[in-house]
Amino acid sequence: MRVMLRAHMDTPATNEGIKTGALPEAIKTLMGKVKPEAAYFGLHEGVRSCWIVFDLQDSSHLPPLLEDLFLQFNAELEVGPVMNAEDLAKGLAAMAASPS
Repeated sequence: MRVMLRAHMDTPATNEGIKTGALPEAIKTLMGKVKPEAAYFGLHEGVRSCWIVFDLQDSSHLPPLLEDLFLQFNAELEVGPVMNAEDLAKGLAAMAASPS
């Protein structure tokens, strides 16, 4: 299932992670594990943030994927299903085809 991870990371923790190299290493490791369809990095609500879209095969994969962001960077995380335009069109077509 296609999901989007949104992470807001603590500024003091990420400042330290930049100084030690832990932040780029954690991001590199995460990206290697999830092999994202898309990944964006920037500021949101005044803190370092990322949005990563990837295919989640099994929800049991979430704890090992996300724990570094919690432990090292005090991140606030959200993960939820998302659709691209093709998925949405397919879902809407299925709704139109089924009797109400």
